[in-house]
Amino acid sequence: MMLKKVALSVAVAMLCFTVVPTSAQEKSATKQGFELAANSNKKILVFRPSVSVGAQSTGGIFEPNAEWTERAKANIQAALEKHQKLLGNAVIVAPEAYGEEAQNLEEHMLLFGALSQAVIEYQFFVGNRLPTKKREAKADVFDWSMGAGVADLPGAKDADYALFIYNKDAYGSTGRKVLQVLALLGPGIAVTSGEHQGFAGLVDLKTGDLLWLNADTQMGGDVRDVDGSEKRVTQLLEDFPGSEALKKSAQK
Repeated sequence: MMLKKVALSVAVAMLCFTVVPTSAQEKSATKQGFELAANSNKKILVFRPSVSVGAQSTGGIFEPNAEWTERAKANIQAALEKHQKLLGNAVIVAPEAYGEEAQNLEEHMLLFGALSQAVIEYQFFVGNRLPTKKREAKADVFDWSMGAGVADLPGAKDADYALFIYNKDAYGSTGRKVLQVLALLGPGIAVTSGEHQGFAGLVDLKTGDLLWLNADTQMGGDVRDVDGSEKRVTQLLEDFPGSEALKKSAQK
């Protein structure tokens, strides 16, 4: 239990404080040898997206906004349900979780977010790759896992794969935007205003292996409105394996 708590603490810390360079960065990858043909009759378990929305203070601290978050959750969920029919396989909506099951699911959502962040920083960003990931990248290897614990998540026994979606938006406050301008005009330091992270991943429910990941720290679309959420979900799923319909939708 103590090890689990430490792992979760590390996961949360990575999500809150890691700053990822955006140049020379890939955004999606598929595990070597994995293919998912459209209409393959494979069952995909779709979990309710993990969504958090707030403001970015002058000092860059994330300040959650409950109203924005609830609005974004509803918008993203509606957009996801609209896009589910385009995934090209049998989609199962994960059952509601309660008690220990709900806590376990929340922990795995945090784990997925942290894992996605690690993939961005240590494999997608070319200049930052760990030695092992450099070798794997040269051999076109994508080898990451959430662990076998995913098999115990609600609905996992009835599906082959699980689709995880993690979304975090921090909209720059007035103070942050002023600081951005002053930093540019003064010492010429680049200060970002706003952070918009979106991660979508397909996980093997038997092994916990991450089979496909689309992860971006500069997503488009304002998730506080319906059209923006539609754009965000389309971006998250545009490279989904075996889904030509989604790719065409993203190009419109």
